[in-house]
Amino acid sequence: MKIAMVLCAVWGFFPALLQAQNTMNTELTASIVPIRAQSGVDIDLYKDNNGEADKLIASADTVANKEVVLLPGSDGYPVEVAFRQVGEKDLSHDVSFVDMPSILDKNYITNPLDNMEAFVGGFNGNLWGQTDYLTLIDGVPRDIGSVLPTEVAQVTFLKGVSAVALYGSMGARGVVLITTKRGKIHGQEITVRTNAGVHVPKAYPRYLGSAEYMDLFNEARVNDGLDELYSQEQIYYSAQGTDPYRYPDVDYYSTDYVQKAYSRYDATVEIEGGNEKTQYYTNMGFYRTGTPLNFGGATENHDKRFNIRGNVDMNIANWLTAKVDAAVVFYNGIGSNTDYWGAADTLTPNRYTPLVPIDRIEANDQASLDLVGASQNIINGQYLLGGTQLQQSTPIGAIYAGGTNNYNSRQFQFNAGANADLGAVVQGLSLSTTFGVDYNSTYNVAFNNEYAVYQPSWTSYAGDNRIASLTKYGNDASSGSQDITDSWYTQTLSFNAHLDYQRTFDNKHNFSGMLLAYGFQRSISALYHKPSNANLGLHLGYNFKHKYYVDFDGALVHSAKLPEDNRQSISPTATLGWCLSEEAFLKDVSFLSNLKLSVSGGILNTDLDIQNVNNEDDASDYYLYQQVYNQTDGAWVTWKDGFSNQSTDSRRGSNPNLDYPQRRELSLGLDFALFDNAIVFEGSFFASQTSGIAVQNNVLFPSYFVSNGYPSGSFVPYTNYNNDDRMGVDFNLRLNQNVGELALSLGVSGIYYTTEASQRAEMYEDAYQNRQGQPLDAIWGLENLGFFADATDIQNSPDQIALGEVQPGDLKYKDQNNDGIINAQDEVYLGRAGWSGAPLTMGFNLTANYKNFTFFALGTYRSGAYGMKNNNYFWVNGQDKYSEEVRGRWTEDTQNSATFPRLTTLNGANNFRNSDFWMYSTDRFDLSRVQISYDFPESLLGGPDSFIRELGIYVNGANLLTISPNREILEMNIGSAPQTRFYNLGLRAMF
Repeated sequence: MKIAMVLCAVWGFFPALLQAQNTMNTELTASIVPIRAQSGVDIDLYKDNNGEADKLIASADTVANKEVVLLPGSDGYPVEVAFRQVGEKDLSHDVSFVDMPSILDKNYITNPLDNMEAFVGGFNGNLWGQTDYLTLIDGVPRDIGSVLPTEVAQVTFLKGVSAVALYGSMGARGVVLITTKRGKIHGQEITVRTNAGVHVPKAYPRYLGSAEYMDLFNEARVNDGLDELYSQEQIYYSAQGTDPYRYPDVDYYSTDYVQKAYSRYDATVEIEGGNEKTQYYTNMGFYRTGTPLNFGGATENHDKRFNIRGNVDMNIANWLTAKVDAAVVFYNGIGSNTDYWGAADTLTPNRYTPLVPIDRIEANDQASLDLVGASQNIINGQYLLGGTQLQQSTPIGAIYAGGTNNYNSRQFQFNAGANADLGAVVQGLSLSTTFGVDYNSTYNVAFNNEYAVYQPSWTSYAGDNRIASLTKYGNDASSGSQDITDSWYTQTLSFNAHLDYQRTFDNKHNFSGMLLAYGFQRSISALYHKPSNANLGLHLGYNFKHKYYVDFDGALVHSAKLPEDNRQSISPTATLGWCLSEEAFLKDVSFLSNLKLSVSGGILNTDLDIQNVNNEDDASDYYLYQQVYNQTDGAWVTWKDGFSNQSTDSRRGSNPNLDYPQRRELSLGLDFALFDNAIVFEGSFFASQTSGIAVQNNVLFPSYFVSNGYPSGSFVPYTNYNNDDRMGVDFNLRLNQNVGELALSLGVSGIYYTTEASQRAEMYEDAYQNRQGQPLDAIWGLENLGFFADATDIQNSPDQIALGEVQPGDLKYKDQNNDGIINAQDEVYLGRAGWSGAPLTMGFNLTANYKNFTFFALGTYRSGAYGMKNNNYFWVNGQDKYSEEVRGRWTEDTQNSATFPRLTTLNGANNFRNSDFWMYSTDRFDLSRVQISYDFPESLLGGPDSFIRELGIYVNGANLLTISPNREILEMNIGSAPQTRFYNLGLRAMF
């Protein structure tokens, strides 16, 4: 109801707005940044007594037909930063931004942050090596999935402490600001974009067929001293493949179940315009994506999304403006009541017959025929659903008869704000305030059907396999009712108000100031304590002729996670800048367009690193400063039969001095532009430490604080102890060159960073196991020495019994401490996992414009991180399905060429643990995007008065190529839907 009311209110604005377009004279104030006008539009420029641009008057006939664009002047493009705008030239080195419409013109994407590492230095999925950055959409914490690129005007990446200080505690790991589009002062424009494309799966896991699987499983049993399980007859006929019903050989990735491609299409309509009184913008979008599965009810599986976003900006008086924003997102995911991909990677190919052919039933087997007649699930009129007593639920049966599940997500976003010009009180003073409220609910609606499966008993007559009898398991039943499950709800409230001061004296002294109150809070289903952020902020800035810069940004933060006496703290930061190219000794250097040095530093107090590591519930992060006792029922049984006593156990001690962890940082920046911006470089060096991370560490306290016996307990409190260090460089280089009518632009961005656990409380017997001094994303494990060759080799090697019994063909490991025993004390540092992004990430983007054609290509490179082959595709033991990896298994005949340990049906604990044997490099280069666009010339569209003002078409491809020594591993998903290449045809038109 609330959504409907807001939509009606927004929709109700449009008749008045459309009528308002009849106003023929438009006055454009231009006090924010110096301007130059778009060619072809008649504009009169008025100046004040100081010679500064004051306002523009555009003639009526030009406004009616053309958009008046205020282009960058001496301050450059206006960029959204924390609660204000600054000119691009005045940006700090720890801020980067992208203009989304210009990206979409040459690179159509479906996620606002898709491949942003190719445009923004310092971003690799995280910011400057931090994790869990804060995402703000129009100033409110929101999910990135709630906005599409066509709705976005600008994305700003706030990386350093000075850039994020005003956002308080929750912004201390970096902030990504997404600013959506707004209406402009011009005649009404309608832009339509539509796309149609196909997803082509890159790769599927490769598993052995039934015959090879059974043969190797028998080998594994023999290795374990057990009898073979499968007969040679079963193996032979499975290999023949002449009767897949009696001798099943199920390939869940064959064309029987998955298709070679599936579709995606979308459409977007944007409507915008306005006059000096009111400007409006509306975006309506829809997309639908199919599924790789192509059988049963799965052919109808799909995801679809519909959104409406609208906003209105109103000039209520010459000193007062207001804005209202609203957006709704409806998302539905239609799927089957089964985890098909998870089952495909676990069910062995010979496990059961998915479909039982009815025509193979003996004609005189009336009992089986009666079962057929009673079945409610005859597949294609020919088959019953197959299964066994142990496999009564099957992924194929569930897709044919198990019902459907509809995942529903409903999001509503609302912003309202006002801006009052208080220049009548103090020149340059203004007051802004914004309130936001979001509602998000998700739930599943399912039709859960029961279905019977049938196990055939086979017989043979003269080589003809027939079904002698059927055994039925389960029943066909459909309640016809909907089951609603997994209902989840969040509400986000956000508010900010800031008093701003911005004024220039004598055309050279530029002052800015802000006094801020900011906060947000989320209510989440089943979560008692609401996650929140609250702080006061102060910004003070000065620059002299855009040459010398001094900025201070600070916040008074508050957190309920801390004791009452420690809940407030001050986070100060400062930035100094020097634009050397404005100095007299460089002013006349012809090839130097810009040269700027800057330095930032500060301390951010944050509660993000106050976490209960023993509980994933965010609410458990509160009150860690308090002592906690748990009551345990049934700790022991007393003499009184049938009753038990209760015990109270201590789980942690109190610490009334628990305080904020701090992000302490120093960063340096260098920006320069050469040869009239033919070469543009932006770079930063940063050194950051997160100190005083809250931990509950037994090593810091006497041993009697902890009971490891029965019952267990602890009096160890949480203390501020651990320190994490990060250091690195980021850069963004742009090269621009025109060759006749060919315009070329190459962008190269990147980040290289290191991390270190600089302080840890630990008590390892051997120093090489200390986590202190090692990367934060360190992989620890054993160092392998190959395979045991024989019993003598085992006897002459250190004892590995602590890891499990070993045989020839098992992995042997290095005894790091030479104690004659291989155990956890022999684990060493193996490499970096890249949990915060690869140590080195680089992105490349190339744009070539020739007349009306545009070619665009984008690639990314990642290096320095490692993965561990530790899923069931590689760690094959017990009853696991066998992948092609096991073909390289160790045997006596292959011991010199083996790439895999001996097979076993036991747990294989010795082999299947972290070691360098299973490590692989994740270094990769990805050709992520290629697009070719053509914009029809105005002459073909009928001239400036044509109904169609702009028209363009494009073709593009995504995720096209991966170059890596381990490409097959990197492109293969285990237990989930496959990665895909995407090929798309799009059209964009403006009316």
